[in-house]
Order: sequence, then C-alpha cells, then structure tokens
Amino acid sequence: MISLEGRKALITGGSRGIGKATSLLFARAGSDVAINYLSQRQAAEEVKEGISNLDQECMVFKADISQKSDVILMVEKILERWDGIDILVNNAGIWTYGEMGDMSEEIWAETMRINLDGVFHACSAVVPSMKEKKKGWIINVSSTAAVRGEAFHSHYAASKGALVSLTKSLAVELAPFGIRVNCVAPGWVDTDMCAEVFKNADFRRGVQESIPLGRIPPPEDVAGPILFLASDLARHITGEVLNVNGGSVLCS
Repeated sequence: MISLEGRKALITGGSRGIGKATSLLFARAGSDVAINYLSQRQAAEEVKEGISNLDQECMVFKADISQKSDVILMVEKILERWDGIDILVNNAGIWTYGEMGDMSEEIWAETMRINLDGVFHACSAVVPSMKEKKKGWIINVSSTAAVRGEAFHSHYAASKGALVSLTKSLAVELAPFGIRVNCVAPGWVDTDMCAEVFKNADFRRGVQESIPLGRIPPPEDVAGPILFLASDLARHITGEVLNVNGGSVLCS
C-alpha cells in the first residue's frame, strides 16, 4: 500500500543500523536511494548491492556530514545524476559517554557537529532543490533522550532535543513550499551503536524489562515509521515527533 515509486531519497548514515534498514525498506517501496558513510565502506557497498538486487538505483558517498564542504559536494553529485532529492532522512549520529564536570569540550563539540550541525548542513544543501519542485519530505532521527534526558549522555540528549525544535521550526517554515518535516524518536534499538553496552547481559535484560512491550526492537522497527512519514499516508502530518520506544517513554 505504501509506495515511493519514482522518488529519490538521501539517507545519511545509511551503511548500518537504522539507516541501513531504512535504505532497504525505501528501495522495496520503489525509491532510488543515496547513502553516505564515513568509515564503513564495505558495509555501505553491501547496502548498495542489496538495493540493486531490488532493481533500484543506489549511490554511495564517503562524506563526513559534520563538514559542510563534504555535504555540499555529495548533494551536488546527487543532483547531477538525479533531477532532485525528494526525501531526506537525517539519520547519521553518534552516542558517547560524557559525565558532566569531566566531559571534555571536544566530546561535547563532536556530538554537536555530527548530530546537529550535520542535519543543518544536509537540510541547507537539499532544501533549495525541494523548494524548486514545491515538494519534499524531511525526516529527522531524534531520540527518547530528547524528551526525558539521559544521565551521563547529556550532550547526546541536548543534540537530539535540538533536532525536535529544528523539526517543528522547519515544518512551519517550509510548509508553504509543500515540504513536510517530521521526526522519529527511537528508544533503545538493537544496533551497532548499542552493541558495546548490550554485551553486559544484565544491562540488556534490564533494558528489555523497562520496555512495556518487553522487547528491544531491531532497526527495521524504526525504519517502518520513517517510511510512513515519507509516504502519502502521512500527507497531513508535519512538525510531528513519532515516538518509537515500545511504551517506555510516553508523552503527548
């Protein structure tokens, strides 16, 4: 029922985790997909192969989204190939430990550069072409940490909270151009980002027990809501934050 036939999508951090799952799901829905990676080239090429096997085009770029020049060059190359970018999924991000009073400025700044500045760079580069076509879909990947905060990860929570505000602001600003801007806020997800902490079986069990639905979801469970927000089924939704956390954080 959901079709992205004929659309072109740029998904940042598309080589693994939520980005990978979203890229493959978009391709199944009929979209061509461009992804970027920073260091996991083999993983990115595997995603490209999977998308090609679905008879959709995939472009892969090595690009540091925290660097404006990298993002501009990537978008320029995409627009040389395609006549526009219909969907932008700002997924790339990092999650690191940081105790206030002991956290270095560089740890703080690195998180902001990637999790927040990267989204700004991508939106700045893509929005002009969306405005020309009078349509577009932007989905930002935030976190439940944006709502409840997260001890020892205050820099991460702050960056994701800023994405919520950015989403709401852009939704109103870009609505006259037919561009919808929404956000998904995942809770715990079984991805590489969480692999290290999930090595502790007791910690993993505690996380699972804290989720009312009683399971730690795979990345595909977040990719589905992203696909929904990028589809015509969500055509009257903009500025929304869709929480995907199994009931662990409930907010209106």
